[in-house]
Amino acid sequence: MMSEIREQELAAPMSDGVELFYRAWLPDAARGGASGKAVIAFHRGHEHSGRLRDVIESLGFEDVAVFAWDARGHGRSPGARGFAPSFGRMVEDVDEFVAHVCAAHGIEPVNVIILAHSVGAVTVTTWIHDYAPRIRALVLATPALRVKLYVPFAIAGLRLMLKLRGPERAFVKSYVKSKMLTHDPEQARRYDEDELIAKGIAVNILLGMHDAATRVIEDAGAIRVPTLLVAGGADWVVKVDSQRALFDRLGSPRKIMRVFDGMYHDVLHEKDRHLVLAEIREFVEGEFRRADPPLPLLDAHRQGFTRREYDHLSRPLPLLSPKGFFFACQRLGMKTLGRLSRGVRLGYATGFDSGQTLDYVYENRPRGALVVGKLIDWFYLNSVGWKGIRIRKVNLEKQLVRAIGSAATADQPVHILDVATGVGRYILDVLRTLEGVEVSACLRDYTEENLVVGRRVAQEMGLENVVFEHGDAFDGAALAAVEPRPDVVVVSGLYELFPDNDMVLASLRGVASALDAGGRLVYTGQPWHPQVEMIARTLPNREGKPWIMRRRTQEEMDDLVRAAGFTKLGMRIDEYGIFTVSIAERRA
Repeated sequence: MMSEIREQELAAPMSDGVELFYRAWLPDAARGGASGKAVIAFHRGHEHSGRLRDVIESLGFEDVAVFAWDARGHGRSPGARGFAPSFGRMVEDVDEFVAHVCAAHGIEPVNVIILAHSVGAVTVTTWIHDYAPRIRALVLATPALRVKLYVPFAIAGLRLMLKLRGPERAFVKSYVKSKMLTHDPEQARRYDEDELIAKGIAVNILLGMHDAATRVIEDAGAIRVPTLLVAGGADWVVKVDSQRALFDRLGSPRKIMRVFDGMYHDVLHEKDRHLVLAEIREFVEGEFRRADPPLPLLDAHRQGFTRREYDHLSRPLPLLSPKGFFFACQRLGMKTLGRLSRGVRLGYATGFDSGQTLDYVYENRPRGALVVGKLIDWFYLNSVGWKGIRIRKVNLEKQLVRAIGSAATADQPVHILDVATGVGRYILDVLRTLEGVEVSACLRDYTEENLVVGRRVAQEMGLENVVFEHGDAFDGAALAAVEPRPDVVVVSGLYELFPDNDMVLASLRGVASALDAGGRLVYTGQPWHPQVEMIARTLPNREGKPWIMRRRTQEEMDDLVRAAGFTKLGMRIDEYGIFTVSIAERRA
């Protein structure tokens, strides 16, 4: 039983230098217990891994390694209590922690099942949506998708508090008492006497969790991991109807929701918790016995929920419908008053998805006719999509530097190929600041105007180690024949513009042929966008047609990269969950 399994106290280093405390319960290999299977547990808000010790002991997994962390700012992990720089940083912590556990303990992600409670469950669900890890299954216990705040206009008030005080000073104290969590008086006493439980939570985390939960519920079809969701029928803390909404939209081929009547929020420590734990144990053991991973999403452009969304966006709205009238007014405003903005005017001239528009967004310097034109341009450049694009540029540069560092040797220069560079400012900025590595770059694009602007920008930066040339990113044979052979290939902002996976796969296979084994691919994705319908209904693309995007979930994008012969190594994403930048290695 669990009492015979060794508990270890360990530390997991994060990319920002913080080390998170975690516990590991490792089966004894001498007793035949080392199976390569793992359960990784994530505690609820305010709590810590020690609170899960009795849960793990009661589950009694004989041949499964179990791990549980103390989240940043909780338990024995460092940081102000209840605080993290952002909710996105917490999600990134999950990704890095799972990667650490797998690497340090010799576990394949496909043999990992996640057990997450309350706030931990929302963090993990966001991670699965955004990062698309290849894990075995997911158990969500009372996910805090919508916290019951009991105060009118609470979210608006919290946003104002955060604005006035700033993230490091804006905190609220939890109203939750132990008697609202469990009917078990002994468990309530333990909760009250636990000195590691901190009742405060940073407002930026509360709001970040609320916003992430909103988009994850809306886009839950992207999640295909087999899922068990357990809820308390008398939960005082979170709303069960939001949990139901998530469950109903999940794209998981196997999903189960169990609502335990009369139970409060902490179902893992409730009076009749044996019922909950039996449900979890049966699900976990059943999923470990299965050997039928979901099929890759290579044909998602033909069927699936993003294809249905694309078809909906491709159909014109009735002009007299409220939504049709709204977008007609927005188009009129953009084409008239909006043209006072230089950015809007450039978008209509070259396409809002063009390389020149992207370069203008990167510059982020509002310009326009008269004061009102400059003001319109400021709002235009600070739309959530363009803010995300600028974060993507930062993440792209970090991943590119990482890829160059992996490819660099003492006696050989690193050669970069960008298959659809636009103006290529992100690569030019890296080349301008990179030190200690000999690098050259070939930046290809299909549009001559982009190449002309790119050459001018490179000349202004004084860069002589870069060439611009005409090329078709979807010509696999041409990509495979590029000389000199690249060490690093970049595909940024391209595949998001084309709905057809056959085209993308042909391009990726050409890229794979251009790289030797161990070569790096840096690629972007757009798994979600809050303005996807507004863009489709109001903005023209580089061809003068409506800019209609078929979103690719991160799982779909990664499946295409994997099918072309790559292994994904890591990923970054903006706080809004819109743009991803991943790095992959060419398999032998």
